[in-house]
Amino acid sequence: MMVVEMFVVFSAALCAVVVGILYLGRSPATATHDASPGTSDAMSFLFDGVDLEHASHEAETTMQRSPDITDWQALKAGLNARFPGLPDEGDIQTVETLTLQAARPDDSAVLRLHREDDMTRVEIDDHVSVDASTKHVMQSLASELDTLRLAAIAAPYPIWLVDQNQSITWRNTAYDTLERAVHGTDNNEVPVVFDFTPIDMTGKSSVRVPVKMDRNGTTEWYNVTATQAGSATVFHAVDINAVIQAEVAQRNFVQTLAKTFAQLSIGLAIFDRNGQLALFNPALLDLTSLPAEFLSARPDMLSFFDRLRDNRVMPEPKNYGSWRQEISAMINAASHGSYHETWNLDTGHTYRVSGRPHPDGAIAFLIEDITAEISLTRNFRAELELGQSLMDTFEDALVVFSSAGVLTFCNASYREMWKLDPDNSFADVTIVDCLQAWQEKCVPDPAWGDMRDFVMKLGERAMWDAEVLHHQHGSLRAQVSPIASGATVIRFSVTAPETARKDAALT
Repeated sequence: MMVVEMFVVFSAALCAVVVGILYLGRSPATATHDASPGTSDAMSFLFDGVDLEHASHEAETTMQRSPDITDWQALKAGLNARFPGLPDEGDIQTVETLTLQAARPDDSAVLRLHREDDMTRVEIDDHVSVDASTKHVMQSLASELDTLRLAAIAAPYPIWLVDQNQSITWRNTAYDTLERAVHGTDNNEVPVVFDFTPIDMTGKSSVRVPVKMDRNGTTEWYNVTATQAGSATVFHAVDINAVIQAEVAQRNFVQTLAKTFAQLSIGLAIFDRNGQLALFNPALLDLTSLPAEFLSARPDMLSFFDRLRDNRVMPEPKNYGSWRQEISAMINAASHGSYHETWNLDTGHTYRVSGRPHPDGAIAFLIEDITAEISLTRNFRAELELGQSLMDTFEDALVVFSSAGVLTFCNASYREMWKLDPDNSFADVTIVDCLQAWQEKCVPDPAWGDMRDFVMKLGERAMWDAEVLHHQHGSLRAQVSPIASGATVIRFSVTAPETARKDAALT
């Protein structure tokens, strides 16, 4: 009897263990759900912050994942077209509950978001006759289609679709508006708005097409782009009137500059960033005697200056071996705007040459003939030297003051008499400075103040003279005379040296 009871107890324990193992081996998520027509099939997501912890199989397929975004961003990307308004990942913790209706009126689905402790649950309830994931994809595609249709129809530039027979099968509102402006109607019986052939698009991504406007008779320009879509072609037209106007203004400006450059007497040579001659004016031909064919061939800078040397339009180099280095140094100085030289040619001409940098790495050289200016300057200097030599032969001391009272000229006798040399002074020597030196070497006399007033006086003036007593040279006759341009010349003459010297010693 004991054996039978022990066998029964052992058998019961063994059965309990087997049943327990079978029960524990079951999957906790093996709940079945038969989706039948008219029943509710909900999709659910459970998030811990921005990380997805759990999602139903149907819900998992709606997420648009990519390596560089979070799970919440993937959820928002997948649901945004159907349920716009989901919070950003930074605002998840602040939203306790949220209910969103589907964007399309014919979509009865509802999205509900609520917080569960530190977790966020998102559920989508949809009463459909198919599974929820399929319905979600269909509704998302429908929402996206509405968005694309609105974007195409409301686009501010014309869009139209042409079939393989070159017939327009669809056009947007902007095309209709433009067609009414061109033809006064928007039916298909009038000629097309954009008149061009497929040959015009051969090998090009776009083509410029003019459109004659009926309302004011003007012409508008559009850039038309074609995109092949199967047997049909989609055309996009963009208004480029501003671009055309800018190009016309630029072309007119260049023509104006070209006419201005053509009238300049200064030779102009502009080299582009590659060192090739890009622009020159007729004056360059006259100054350099270079043939137009050579300049039109766009020579580089080294060839240009080599040809100038051959034509003896540049100073002869002292060392032909370093010629290239000198030219390179000149080009480098011009690129920094620091090249300014005067070329004295064997022909007797003198050229002033300067190099200046231009935008985009270009360099401009200006060549100006200053032979006449140099000759005039040399003649003027020669005349000044002649006049100075002539004045230095006078025994009387001569000094000239400008209308502002500044000393502009004196002769050698003046320097000897007063022991003054204005050329060695850094600042301008005025009548006041001279009077101080004169009074130190003479007996006090009221004539000094009269001289100062006369030099600084404006208007009509008459010549006068006075006698002053010099400590060394005795009696001096100072003759004060007005000359051209408001200047004044004062002439000191020794009258009676011996008697005046004695009188000066007694005083």
